[in-house]
Amino acid sequence: MSMGAYDEDEHERREAKNNNVEVTDDDTRTTYEGSVEFDSGDSAEELLDRFQQMKN
Repeated sequence: MSMGAYDEDEHERREAKNNNVEVTDDDTRTTYEGSVEFDSGDSAEELLDRFQQMKN
């Protein structure tokens, strides 16, 4: 069989492997509560000025 040739047995083996997913009891989603705030302390103009200085 040449490189890249279709192998039906290999395809079926991989398909069976991918369809077999193990799920355990501790596979639960974590719920996060709270809020996130980002404050850089600089205004948009100051940040743009700093960016222009970095580019030059």
